[in-house]
Amino acid sequence: MKKLLSAAVAAMALPVMAQAHFLLEYTTDTMIEAPGDVPVKLIFWHPFENGHVMDMEMPEEFYMIHNGEKTDLKDSLEPVQFTGGENDGAAFKGVVPVKRSGDYVLVTVPAPYYEESEDIYIQQLTKAFLNRNELPTDWMEPVGLPTEIIPLNKPYNIIAGSTFTGRVVANGAPVAGAEIEIEYMAAEPDMESAASSEPSVSPMPGGAVVAISDANGYFSFGVPKAGYWGFAALGSGPITEHEGKELSQDAVIWIRAWDME
Repeated sequence: MKKLLSAAVAAMALPVMAQAHFLLEYTTDTMIEAPGDVPVKLIFWHPFENGHVMDMEMPEEFYMIHNGEKTDLKDSLEPVQFTGGENDGAAFKGVVPVKRSGDYVLVTVPAPYYEESEDIYIQQLTKAFLNRNELPTDWMEPVGLPTEIIPLNKPYNIIAGSTFTGRVVANGAPVAGAEIEIEYMAAEPDMESAASSEPSVSPMPGGAVVAISDANGYFSFGVPKAGYWGFAALGSGPITEHEGKELSQDAVIWIRAWDME
């Protein structure tokens, strides 16, 4: 009887545990017209359902890659409190200096986050993309993270209704059978107020939207709606332990989809 009760309690907890954690590198746009400092916010959150905000520590690394050159942006980060639909959480704001034409790949290596409900650490190695003057330069290149998702479609101007394909790699080798959670940014951060907007759509029934990478690490997803979409390959990284506990080292990528006009 005790085993049956334990199983029932665990089953009741599953919907909460199934909510997707996503590290955001949020800018209001992906295509930048004029040169200057582009505001960015780093938030660890559940943006599909405007759910719980996790407290972030100062990232281990925050940088950009432009024309193959790496620029450290960590000194631009300042702590802020971000207000989601359920709570406030520690986040960061910074700037991305966009000057010349080309791609700007934003990369965050966060400190591992302890998820008490699952008794594990989570570290989401995250990439997002900006572009100036429609000149592609860097979006398709790996950046050398322990694990990452390499896009096969230009990630800052995906056509809504088309498909996005990515490849999950760890130490440069493809990761077969990776579970990829897919998140729509239904609620977006307000850059002025440090709070979230109301969600534009509701989360899908059945829990997280999931894809599985094939034998060569590839996965594809039909993008049904304009906006920001996130993909997190769970536990795809080579490091599996932190401070004596399990570590889920995830590869995260954000893309931007647009309606055709």
